[in-house]
Amino acid sequence: MAANLVNVEAVSKVYGTRALLDGVSLGVSEGDRIGVVGRNGDGKTTLIRVLAKLEEADSGRVTHNSGLRAGVLTQHDSLDPAATVRHEVIGDLADHEWAGSAKIRDVLTGLFGGLDMPGFPQGLDTVIGPLSGGERRRIALAKLLIAEQDLIVLDEPTNHLDVEGIAWLAGHLRDRRSALVCVTHDRWFLDQVCTRMWDVQRGTVHEYEGGYSDYVFARAERERIAATEEAKRQNLVRKELAWLRRGAPARTSKPRYRIEAANELIADVPPPRDDAELMKFASARLGKTVFDLEDVTVQAGPKVLLKHLTWQLGPGDRIGLVGVNGAGKTSLLRALADAAVTQGEKQPVAGRITVGRTVRLAYLSQDVAELPPTLRVLEAVQQIRDRVDLGKGREMTAGQLCEKFGFTKEKQWTPVGDLSGGERRRLQLLRLLMDEPNVLFLDEPTNDLDIETLTQLEDLLDGWPGSMVVISHDRFFVERTTDRTLALLGDATLRMLPRGIDEYLERRRRMVEAASAAPAAGSAAAAAPAAKAAKAASAADARAAKKELQRIERQLDKISDKESALHARIAENATDFGEVAKLDAQLRELGSEREELEMRWLELAEDA
Repeated sequence: MAANLVNVEAVSKVYGTRALLDGVSLGVSEGDRIGVVGRNGDGKTTLIRVLAKLEEADSGRVTHNSGLRAGVLTQHDSLDPAATVRHEVIGDLADHEWAGSAKIRDVLTGLFGGLDMPGFPQGLDTVIGPLSGGERRRIALAKLLIAEQDLIVLDEPTNHLDVEGIAWLAGHLRDRRSALVCVTHDRWFLDQVCTRMWDVQRGTVHEYEGGYSDYVFARAERERIAATEEAKRQNLVRKELAWLRRGAPARTSKPRYRIEAANELIADVPPPRDDAELMKFASARLGKTVFDLEDVTVQAGPKVLLKHLTWQLGPGDRIGLVGVNGAGKTSLLRALADAAVTQGEKQPVAGRITVGRTVRLAYLSQDVAELPPTLRVLEAVQQIRDRVDLGKGREMTAGQLCEKFGFTKEKQWTPVGDLSGGERRRLQLLRLLMDEPNVLFLDEPTNDLDIETLTQLEDLLDGWPGSMVVISHDRFFVERTTDRTLALLGDATLRMLPRGIDEYLERRRRMVEAASAAPAAGSAAAAAPAAKAAKAASAADARAAKKELQRIERQLDKISDKESALHARIAENATDFGEVAKLDAQLRELGSEREELEMRWLELAEDA
């Protein structure tokens, strides 16, 4: 039987007049991997700080097992700014000692990309003081993971990590024997790592078995049995439940609750998006051209990030953009935005970006726009307009949209200066959507948003007719809101990934393995043939290959539409066996055509 590590008994904690924890009793045992979720401000961080004895409870008792070794990652590190990375992470270990430790090598490679810590000016000997908040946070996480711990407590560990870093951290935590309590809004991470969930709501904590997907099932079942009056909230749970049940089997562990009852909830719930209908709306709003890039080169200062890029963003396209940090994701969006804002006058250093005449762009950058601190939330939204058309006949007032994004009637009169970082991010999104754009660029939109707000945003985007490009390290959000994934792999090219983020991680893994396997002494010799081969392929051939790739992608989209229509007709004629046989033959023909196109696409993608 697993030993108990931490006991929380009848704990209460009050801030001002608000009870964040009200008589909460919980326990953490050996081997537990617990995810903590809840709305911003409901007490998630307070709970784990009290549990870790970083903060005193107002009443109740917290007891730790004798000799408990606990490591805590808070949102604000306590690193010595005058110290080096080596001193904080590795301590006094000699080079041969730490380099001989598989655990230390794994942590340094997983969090920093290699033992030489590429991206840090002096590697391990870099002084911490001048580093960014994200770099300092990775150092604090590395320091914690290298130490021996019985219990690890993490507050938003995926912040400032890219998709690869998050995938590595999930695998690392699964393989550790330490117990884990983790606050995060990253739903993919919760599903990969956690075996139990704590949902913090209005002073109480509800416990669930399983990861995030199991939690969604169980919460829907609990609310069905309790017949809650929170109709809007329950509708969103049902919609997300439908998405999870219709997704790939690998998205969820085996549900442990009454799946029959959960399936009853979604029996009449359509797919999250009606793609054909949205495409029709988008084409009507945008015409044929949105952004058309021809032989474009994107630079950041002297560094070339993308070269000879030929690509189209069409009406209704929903693109997820992933890639290594510094590969040019944000720079690409900025280049497109500059061309749109100047109506095509501002162009990249080489090539041309053509912008559709009807494009109305909204760009959510990583920087939160500053507003006068005395301005009220509702006033900040009404500055843009009083009502907004969200497409498909959905019209909302500024106040209604505020409520949808978690700003209650009372909260709408809060001064902007009193809002938290997450609330300011929500307000920034609101103001963008009130301007009725038909093209959305979202650069890390999930930063500082809690899970409930994320589901509200996803629900809103489900019915939003327009083109969209999303940059995010939140894998769940990218897969939930977009239809295609493109990647910047650090080689100055943009590639389509038919299998999405799984394929991106596989490609990156192969690239890292190839780089580490190549002998340093032979690098110059190995580079010579590659350089000759690169010169042999003319720019004209590369452009032709990319155009054929795009043509094949359009054909594959059309085949998908035809297959969906045939499936619908087969369902309608289920009792007419002759008609079903004829339709099934057409379906097989389309399947063969799809296979041929996919094989050709893969051939071109390898050469592109």
